[in-house]
Amino acid sequence: MGSFTTKIIFYEDKNFQGRSYECSSDCSDLHSYFSRCNSIKVENGNWMLYEFPNYKGHQYFLRKGEYPDFQQWMGFNDSIRSCRLTPQHRGSFKVRIYEKEDFRGQMMEFTEDCPYVHEKFHFHDINSSHVLEGYWIFYEEPNYKGRQYYLRLGEYRRYSDWGAMNSRVGSFRRATDLY
Repeated sequence: MGSFTTKIIFYEDKNFQGRSYECSSDCSDLHSYFSRCNSIKVENGNWMLYEFPNYKGHQYFLRKGEYPDFQQWMGFNDSIRSCRLTPQHRGSFKVRIYEKEDFRGQMMEFTEDCPYVHEKFHFHDINSSHVLEGYWIFYEEPNYKGRQYYLRLGEYRRYSDWGAMNSRVGSFRRATDLY
């Protein structure tokens, strides 16, 4: 990796206090390193954090920066049990969203962030998606709020394929370190 070293530091308490754990690669079970997570420093890299072990539960996309409490990363609670380093992507981005499952119904292609899906797509639900280039984060609410879902290259025939409990997508954006 050269001079670019990835690192994320988890802290049990708010404002970077209490027991901490440094991580520089994917970890499917963080439970033995800390019991709760209330603040995080991302030194380098983009990371997806997960509420449960084995990359399950609520997902949170974090880029370089300091997060003094779990609400700063839109956390629902202080449970972080797995993490995954997301690949850096400097090329182009392209995603197709579909009104219905299995790539049926109305389709629209995007290459840029979309803060309010209904305004562009005219539907409240996205039931399938195809990521053609780059990596994307879907948000349940408009303006990049609510539950987050990380989508890599590939086909998502139904919303459950990207880990969602329902087809509601209010906004989405490219997974970059340039927000």
